[in-house]
Amino acid sequence: MAYYRPYHPPADPELVRTLTQQQHDMRQRQRLEPLPHPPKLIAGLDSSFPTEDTILSVIVVLTFPELQLVEKVYNHGPVDMPYVPGFLSFREAPNLVHAFAKLQHQPDVLMVDGHGYAHPRRMGIAAHIGILLDKPSFGVAKQVLTGQHPEPDAAPGSTAPLTDKKTGELIGEVLRTKERVKPVFVSPGHRIDQDTATALAWHCTRGYKLPEPTRLADYWAEEFKKEIR
Repeated sequence: MAYYRPYHPPADPELVRTLTQQQHDMRQRQRLEPLPHPPKLIAGLDSSFPTEDTILSVIVVLTFPELQLVEKVYNHGPVDMPYVPGFLSFREAPNLVHAFAKLQHQPDVLMVDGHGYAHPRRMGIAAHIGILLDKPSFGVAKQVLTGQHPEPDAAPGSTAPLTDKKTGELIGEVLRTKERVKPVFVSPGHRIDQDTATALAWHCTRGYKLPEPTRLADYWAEEFKKEIR
C-alpha cells in the first residue's frame, strides 16, 4: 500500500473528535468470531494515493485454496478528507466500497493491505471496510502500527504475538512468510478471529513476503495506474 503523505497542518480537533466517535460506534458492531466454513473465494484489497487528492483502490478475487485469479477491478477517484494519523481508513474506505460494487463475484473473505484490530482504537482499514460491507475481513500489514512483539522464528510459517503495550491484550500476530525477510502483521477485522486470519494468511502465501491476494492487488494497482495516467 503506497501512501502520499505531504506535510499537513495539525488536524482540526473537532474533526479528530468526530472521527474518534465514529470509530467507537463502529467498534460496537465489530465481531471477532470463527468463520462458519472455509471460504471458496477470497479477495485482496489495496489502496494507494497517486496524488495528494486522488485514490486508486484495487480488488482482486481468487479461488480458495487454489488461489486462481477470477476477477480484478479498480476505482479511481477524488479524496475529500485530509490525511490524519490514525484515521487513514476514512480516506480509503469510500473508494474501496465503490470498487467492491463493481465485482461480479462476491468473495467470502476480504484480505486487506493494512491493519484490522491491531490499531490504537482497534479499527484499522480491515475492520472499517469489513463493517461497512458486513463481510469477514482481516488485515495483513507490512509494518507495525501499535503494540509490541518478539521476533518470530526464522522458519517460514513461524508466528509471534502482537500485544498491547499497556494491557497485554493480543491484538494481532506477527507472521514470517519468507526466510530472511521481515514478517507481516496479521489481525482480524470483522466476522473473523485471529486464528483463522493467521491461518488464511499463511495458506495464501506462495514464496513471497505478501500473501497472494494482497500481493496481486498491489501488482494490479501498478498496472491500473498506467490506465489513469
